[in-house]
Amino acid sequence: MSNHNLSRDEAATRSALITTHSYDVTVDVRNAADPAVAGYPSTSAITFSAEPGAATFLDFISGAVHSVVLNGQSLDVGKVVDRDRIVLEGLAPENVVTVTGTALYSRSGEGMHRFVDPADGQCYLYTQYEPADSRRVFANFEQPDLKAEFTFHVIAPVGWEVASNGVESARTPLADDPRAAKWDFATTKRMSTYITTVLAGPYFKATDHWGVTLDDDTRLEVPLALYCRASLAESFDPDELFRLTKSGLAFFNDLFDYPYPWGKYDQAFVPEYNLGAMENPGLVTFTEKYVYASRATDAQYQARANTLMHEMAHMWFGDLVTMNWWDDLWLKESFADYMGTLGVDRATDWDTAWVNFANKRKAWAYLQDQLPTTHPIVADIPDLEAAKQNFDGITYAKGASVLKQLVAYVGFDAFIAGSRQYFRDHEFGNTSLGDLLGALSAASGRDLSAWAGQWLQTSGISTISADIVEDGHKLGAVTLLQDAVDPITGKQELRPHRLRLGLYDADSAGNLVRTESIEVDVAGPSTLVTELDGKPRPALLLINDDDLSYAKVRLDPTSEDTVRTSLAKIQDPMARALCWTALWDSARDGVTPAARYVTAVEQFAPTETGIGVLLNVLGNAASAIERFVPAGARDAVRKDFLAVAAAQLQAAAAGSDQQLAWARTLADVSRHGDSQLPLLRGLLDGSRVVEGLAVDADLRWSLWQALAAHGQATQGELDAELANDRTASGREGHATASAARPDAAVKAAAWDAAVMGTGLSNEILTATISGFTTAPLVLLQPYTDSYFECLERVWAERSIEIAARIVRGLYPAAQDLGDGLKPTDHPVLVQTDEWLRAHTEAPRGLRRIVIEQRSHLFRALTAQAARS
Repeated sequence: MSNHNLSRDEAATRSALITTHSYDVTVDVRNAADPAVAGYPSTSAITFSAEPGAATFLDFISGAVHSVVLNGQSLDVGKVVDRDRIVLEGLAPENVVTVTGTALYSRSGEGMHRFVDPADGQCYLYTQYEPADSRRVFANFEQPDLKAEFTFHVIAPVGWEVASNGVESARTPLADDPRAAKWDFATTKRMSTYITTVLAGPYFKATDHWGVTLDDDTRLEVPLALYCRASLAESFDPDELFRLTKSGLAFFNDLFDYPYPWGKYDQAFVPEYNLGAMENPGLVTFTEKYVYASRATDAQYQARANTLMHEMAHMWFGDLVTMNWWDDLWLKESFADYMGTLGVDRATDWDTAWVNFANKRKAWAYLQDQLPTTHPIVADIPDLEAAKQNFDGITYAKGASVLKQLVAYVGFDAFIAGSRQYFRDHEFGNTSLGDLLGALSAASGRDLSAWAGQWLQTSGISTISADIVEDGHKLGAVTLLQDAVDPITGKQELRPHRLRLGLYDADSAGNLVRTESIEVDVAGPSTLVTELDGKPRPALLLINDDDLSYAKVRLDPTSEDTVRTSLAKIQDPMARALCWTALWDSARDGVTPAARYVTAVEQFAPTETGIGVLLNVLGNAASAIERFVPAGARDAVRKDFLAVAAAQLQAAAAGSDQQLAWARTLADVSRHGDSQLPLLRGLLDGSRVVEGLAVDADLRWSLWQALAAHGQATQGELDAELANDRTASGREGHATASAARPDAAVKAAAWDAAVMGTGLSNEILTATISGFTTAPLVLLQPYTDSYFECLERVWAERSIEIAARIVRGLYPAAQDLGDGLKPTDHPVLVQTDEWLRAHTEAPRGLRRIVIEQRSHLFRALTAQAARS
């Protein structure tokens, strides 16, 4: 049984015993291109202090440990290696331990990931560690508070590009192997193990430079580099990425008043990446999905810029100052999420950053915060397995939303002043909640302990509505009602909110415009708003106008009628986005039938000018149709929606982002409905041409997937398409389309490949699962029992990343509520509950995913039961 799930208590015990100083790490990946070679030599030499006579352990998840030398003495590997740990006993005040072993290449995106480019057969390597996978590459003390200086050496083929956190200090050809060279990298400043990194392969590389004169008249010079696979170089846009990078560095250096501390700033876009990006100091890694080989919308480019700014903010929040343990993960992720949006808003040309944050990012938080597994922003993380699953909408988007509210409360200047002091006080160190609150309290002159208790240490989301008494055409008493049940405790957790009430009426042109805005402090279950007494009744009273607070909003009946008839007339993009969100929350919560949301999208999406908002509401409509609309009405609702999508594909401006959004939606929804399949086939074979629409590789695969799901694409056709698109994204598109075919044998093969086999990489696994689950319910029902039977085996045998993809992706979520059946009586919910009762001792991470999937299904069935 593995012992790699390090607990918080074990980490605290270890950090009380030792202090790490330095690592000298060598990895030899010269033979990585040979698929028969499963691993690579790894050597780690660590200097550290310890309590005399103490015992502790190193972490190393490897293929083999060959030697362990402690303070010059060779230890018996058979005795000191305990599965994924290396026991060290009889420590001296100052110690040096050197471990040699064989580390293993990964196909899961954890540790040293190896990828062979289907376009040209070239081999690429990169590392990804968070929260604790550097121990898959070299032996170390794997916890964030044991920081050290790192010196990396990499042996790799001569023609490769190789990079790490530090600048390259030397490159030496190997005398005994002319195929390879050794790269030496400069020693880093103190950092945590999980943000060290290595990149190696025949990457395309572009270089640039940024510099600034500091207050003391010295120059800060920062070399810049960008990497991507060679086969993507033609689609790479380094000029734009360098422009954003320079803007971000200038903005954050000035904002934080602390010079960028990590020397160089490289950014690598890598394949089969599990995350959007990772903040490794000096070498940030991104998913290569941000390299757009097919046409991308402006919203996609803005999202990429947001990620770039998010990771850059981490150079200070998270890298320079790091949390002690994963309980305080929010100390880096919430701040980076907030700062990423702030950076796009203030350091780029986009003016809709906060609109997209409100419409999409906060929607992620709202969804997560209504699950029974939600947690406070400052979470209880007992072990690494729990840490892995807390990179979620609470830690990122809710935390950022709460910080946005805090800024409104204490003022932006005080917030930044506190952050600056925080960096100075804790540079290259570790912190917890109290350290940051102390700095912000001192800067603002406010005691923030009560605020932290109410917002950072409780769970759940407030829902705020207005109870309005009208006096003719005027407002009488207006009371804001707050409902805030903690999903964990079941108790009310009423929080203070500083928000705005926006009053909207029609102007002379018939557009809905804000006529007045009132700032209100909401506290307790009800707040009387005396400022509105006697004012004319507005057509729309918008609670949380400008999106200052973190709360769901229920529209009063008059305001809802206004939104459902005149949403397109709301001129302010933020107000319009908030109204879209209110309609969506009402549908998701089963307050109003989901079909009414789809109708609103059909009516108002064609005139929505914000492409980020448009993409979001079209995606919501697709989800509403398949999950929330009752089965008896679904075909008709879907058919009407597809007709609107097809019409808007023709009506949208040629070559516009809106046209592309409608094309993608048409393909996506057609995976489940066949009314527009002739149009899709025509777009593929060229018999139907829509002016301005580029039917490029990504869109072609979406069209093929829809046809395949209805049995209207043969495997031969899919294989022929793949032959013309030998790319990583093409391989994923092919895997989805192939598994989508409505044939029992196809489904059985896809199930076996995903659940029983181990040959699929992380991204091909996800693509296969996506195709498998695109099917009529009758084809999927036979796998429900198999799903529950395989859970514990999958969790035990696969890495957390792969196991989580299987458990989450294959849950039997596509279900219909039968006539007269209560949601809680649905057979899949009953079976889920039985499994949970019978497996109370199953790993916490596994149970969490099952509980969350159950909650999503219960919500869908409840929405299906909603009546107007």
